[in-house]
Amino acid sequence: MDPSSNSILLKEIIKELIWSVKPQDFLTYFRKMTISKLENNWVVFWVESGFMRDNLRHKFYDVIKDSTNRIVPETEYVDFVIDREIDTPSNNQVIDCVKEYKELTSKKKKEDKKESINDGVIKKIINQRYRFDNFVVWASNQLPYAACEAVSRKPWKTYNPLFIYWDVWLGKTHLLQATWNSIKDKYKDSNVVYTTADRFVNDYVSSVKAKNVDKLREKYRAIDVLIVDDIQFLAWKKQTQEELYNIFNLMYESSKQIILSSDRPPKELTELEARLRSRFEWWITVDIWSPDYETRLAILQEKAREREFIIPQEVAEFIAENTSENIREIEWLLNQIIAEYELHNTPPTLENVARRMNKLSITEHFISNVSAKRKKNKISYEDLIEYVSSHFWVDKKEVMWDDRRKENMIPRQVSMYLLKTRMNYTYERIGNIFSWRNHSAVLYSCKKLEQILKKNQDLHYELNIIKDKLWI
Repeated sequence: MDPSSNSILLKEIIKELIWSVKPQDFLTYFRKMTISKLENNWVVFWVESGFMRDNLRHKFYDVIKDSTNRIVPETEYVDFVIDREIDTPSNNQVIDCVKEYKELTSKKKKEDKKESINDGVIKKIINQRYRFDNFVVWASNQLPYAACEAVSRKPWKTYNPLFIYWDVWLGKTHLLQATWNSIKDKYKDSNVVYTTADRFVNDYVSSVKAKNVDKLREKYRAIDVLIVDDIQFLAWKKQTQEELYNIFNLMYESSKQIILSSDRPPKELTELEARLRSRFEWWITVDIWSPDYETRLAILQEKAREREFIIPQEVAEFIAENTSENIREIEWLLNQIIAEYELHNTPPTLENVARRMNKLSITEHFISNVSAKRKKNKISYEDLIEYVSSHFWVDKKEVMWDDRRKENMIPRQVSMYLLKTRMNYTYERIGNIFSWRNHSAVLYSCKKLEQILKKNQDLHYELNIIKDKLWI
């Protein structure tokens, strides 16, 4: 493929990344890039520095691969190589990511302003991160997921009108907004509106006060796809229900797509007008149940992946076992864990997470059980060194002997440090374990690691994972 084609592809990949990466992260870690290789299922990017290469590999590999896959479907691997000539003025294949970000977001703001319905009648509250590909599907939500995905492919023709009901905090906003995003991506010229019932009430009241209800109807008549969330909040609002009923009729007769959501099936919405409720009952209706343990675990892991946060498997399993069926509770807890790590460097160990969960009425006894298990669990120095070596993907023999390569020195220093600080081995005993080093060499290694840990937060995090895994 010629270089100009590579440049076009890269621009499309960057557009995908802009909506998949937090703005502050994108502006910090994504700079100048080119595609240096595109063959045999590989896409190799040239980047401007080792800092950019290392961070893209470590923090953003999955999201870059996913974004690349959407543009180059056959991609199986991506990699990053430093290009020292990337700033050469004659290199016209270079894409400035920051410039692309500013241009695209500026254009998006203008489009949003142009597409929004005038006078603030309806405002779209859409999260660009809500997509079908990051919505966790489980047995009890397969039908609404399939229905929404089908509607996104062929709106106006498939499952119209569509009524979805489920209890609160089970992911309906994600699914509805993913539907909006998908339709808008495929049908860019269509007028697609997502709103909530309470917002519709406010819009209707405002139009009544301004004596321009006819204008409200005209604006809704111009909508191609209407998604209304939490329709139950129209309860006891007779005039608003009547207006919505008229709007639905107008849209339905014009073959416009309508999607509604509620926390109950239509027949249980007794606070709504009988004719409106009756209309809902003959719509295509699908429901969702609460997620089971495996699904809660999958949701937690997906949310952590989106936040680029590593959560130990045993901690994730504990959270999934002890949280309710409320997805919002899981997300709230994950936010607390991440905040504690970022602000106080508190790692997500079982004990720390249990204390946090105790504020959500998780019983205190688990904390004492964890402590008891730690005391009961005795490991040998061989077990510790074996696990540290495995964790850092190095050979145990290289850690034990005097190999001064950096990739072996860090695991060796970590092993010595843990033997001293967590298992109370003497410097002399540690020296005998590691090729008969004298105690001053072991002391130096432990002090050196302490200095590294003060500057290297990633290593500090890895150390805490090891301690938690070994119960030391």
